[in-house]
Amino acid sequence: MSLSGDDVRLMTLRAQGFIGTGGRRGGVPAMLRRLGAVQLDTISVLARSHELVAYARLGPVPRERIERAYWHPRRPAAFEYWSHAACVLPIEDWPYYAFRRRALWDWSDTKIAVEWLLDVGDVICVRREGWRRVYDLPERVLPGDLLAHEPSDAECLAHLAAAAARSLGVVTRADLIDYHRLRELTGPADRHADRVDEAAQAAGLTPVAVEGAAGRGNRTARSALTMGWADPAALALAAAGAPGRHRVTLLSPFDSLVWDRKRTRRMFGFDHSLEAYLPRAKRVHGYFAMPLLAGGRLAGRVDPVRQGQTLVARQLSLTSAAATAAMARALREAAEWVGCSAVAVERVDPPHLAERLRSALS
Repeated sequence: MSLSGDDVRLMTLRAQGFIGTGGRRGGVPAMLRRLGAVQLDTISVLARSHELVAYARLGPVPRERIERAYWHPRRPAAFEYWSHAACVLPIEDWPYYAFRRRALWDWSDTKIAVEWLLDVGDVICVRREGWRRVYDLPERVLPGDLLAHEPSDAECLAHLAAAAARSLGVVTRADLIDYHRLRELTGPADRHADRVDEAAQAAGLTPVAVEGAAGRGNRTARSALTMGWADPAALALAAAGAPGRHRVTLLSPFDSLVWDRKRTRRMFGFDHSLEAYLPRAKRVHGYFAMPLLAGGRLAGRVDPVRQGQTLVARQLSLTSAAATAAMARALREAAEWVGCSAVAVERVDPPHLAERLRSALS
């Protein structure tokens, strides 16, 4: 079976919860289970990234409700561990990170004690308070069946391969490995492809041929086919022509839809990177440029900041004049969500769209 770039893009958007209302059912806990991992980061511009990920899919859910869903004090549904990076993960996936806990035993001399204990699984982080980790013993917070389950490395790889495909809809070998950073499970270079293929087969994924790119103006790349796999449920929804409205929203730079820069370029023809750690003079799009998702495309980006009751778009770019209305809508909704009563726009690229955007915001 062959899938076009547009097929893959739509399947991914649906799998990630950006099409239709189905992505809102079950709130934050269901979203976390669907994504399999929500990346954490210390940067807080509009809000912290794990809050922005929920907002992008669920709309203006109160921030305290998002935090409580991740870090429930009495009924933990998530834990924090190393996946794509430091991530919030569904509690039921604890056993399937056994491969990483086993691999980290030899790192004790380079770790601060409690961080080492977290890495190897002797303690668990199931909540944060004021952005500070709260640790506990696994046997005190994990259900007995999860605590007792110790899957093999091959079982871990198959489970997390299935999770990656479910979260993205369609994956190539590189996508499958990158989503949960499973490189250490794939073995020597000469066995890498075989291990991934075996895991995909064990996970029950459907082999597909994927077009090499979905970006505009890249006809040669689009014609290239890459071996990949699809989540069977995502294929069934695509075949049924499942309807649904596209979400218009701003994305965290750490959102799982865009955290893989190569995949983002391949799917959307959009070059995205985080410039927060670059010197100011070397930034092109700003400190915390947030991509604009509209109509199933990445249609621009904005570097926002809160100044009192005003959300200020310090630097903003649009791919077309048609994207101005979507950007205005996304800015107004984000401002209201974080408690701002006004939106101000500074630099706009291309400049001739500045007045049109300000008019749409008024």
